[in-house]
Amino acid sequence: MQRAAVLADATPDTRDRYVDLLRVLSLAVVVGGHWLMISILPGQRVGNLLAIVPATQAATWLLQVMPLFFLVGGFSHATAWRSVRRRGGGYADFARSRADRLLRPTAVFAGVWLAAAAWLELAGHDEGLVRTAARTVAQPLWFLGVYLGLVALAPALWRLHERLGRRAWAVPAALGAAALAVDVLRFAGGYGAAAYLNVAFVWVAVHQLGFFWGSAGLRRAAGPLALGGLAAVAALTVLGPYPVSMVGVPGAPVSNMSPPTFALYCHALWLVGVAVLAGPAARRLLARRRVWRAVVAANGAAMTAFLWHLSALVLLLTVVLALHADLPAPGTGAWWLSRPLWLGALALITAGLVALFGGADRPRVRPLRGGGTAVAAAGMALCTAGVLGLSAVGFAGVLAGRTATLVVVPVTAAGSVAVLAVGWALLAVRPGWRGWRRHHSGDRRACRPTGRG
Repeated sequence: MQRAAVLADATPDTRDRYVDLLRVLSLAVVVGGHWLMISILPGQRVGNLLAIVPATQAATWLLQVMPLFFLVGGFSHATAWRSVRRRGGGYADFARSRADRLLRPTAVFAGVWLAAAAWLELAGHDEGLVRTAARTVAQPLWFLGVYLGLVALAPALWRLHERLGRRAWAVPAALGAAALAVDVLRFAGGYGAAAYLNVAFVWVAVHQLGFFWGSAGLRRAAGPLALGGLAAVAALTVLGPYPVSMVGVPGAPVSNMSPPTFALYCHALWLVGVAVLAGPAARRLLARRRVWRAVVAANGAAMTAFLWHLSALVLLLTVVLALHADLPAPGTGAWWLSRPLWLGALALITAGLVALFGGADRPRVRPLRGGGTAVAAAGMALCTAGVLGLSAVGFAGVLAGRTATLVVVPVTAAGSVAVLAVGWALLAVRPGWRGWRRHHSGDRRACRPTGRG
């Protein structure tokens, strides 16, 4: 906390603190939503509140705030890319710095769970709830995989944004139209596999809106985005083929989230509008020293907490099920009254995991050292594929070579880790003689190439 206080007090006045708040808030709400959804049923079974009490599905219109993370990601990536370019760096420097912050805590998480899953499998405990848990804890990695893909594309997307100028609004609009066309193919044409195109169309569209952050155009559009997006979601879910829930519900034939739908695109629009409208009040609040210190402290542990929050849930479920406690039925008054205790226990367990593994979540300042754009792009592609592969297959049956399908490609945990490792290694490749000469041509006498890595 002392380190957070130092960082908070050193924050320049030019920093938009609201972006940091939205980043923390989006992850925190997703974590809390996951914790609320999982319930213990009679007979020592685990269920999902959204399926048990369908009336709660409408709450996902408030709890599904992941689009806000991609929104501020667009702003942050544009800011970081411009900074790298001002300092004379290139694509490899940008990709390396942005990916490193995500991959270090992810590597710790995956390493611990792979070791634990292998031990459980060797001990003969890889079955039932244990097997389900080992698969489920990896699901949040889908978000990191998609986000890494956006990091890889961010410089090109920013150049497109700059080139179009005032016409840049056409990009998120065209991507929304493409998402709608994909859904028409999916629902009316029967081309279910086309739905995965919306992973790119929807999340790139939201990311692209982040390039407008702070602009007068986005401030003027905030009201129409909020009202129009909300009205569209209501119409699409009531009259169209889309479910009310903005997250997946077990047993439901269609999910708005995996893969994303046009309804989720509209949901993102109204969230963006509300976020912009709330900006002035939020920034006044963040001017208070204590509030800003809390946000800085939370930001320092946010990614680790997000990665481990389902692990905390698994630990608590294991204890509660072992005690055979007589619990209230999900959705009842007694159940809701017990939620503060449930959430508090999960927060404490997660805090312990953050204390144990949070060191990997600290940002590191790395000097620019160049590198080949093609090599870095290949590294980003492999890192993205590796993380998405892990999210699809999970950690269960790791020694037996259990497979899952990522879109159309069969993946295993070991194979996904190998792909991720190769991609990360490519990001770490130093420039050779040509790269050295390009980056140091103005100071050849002060530095000589060694001919080594």
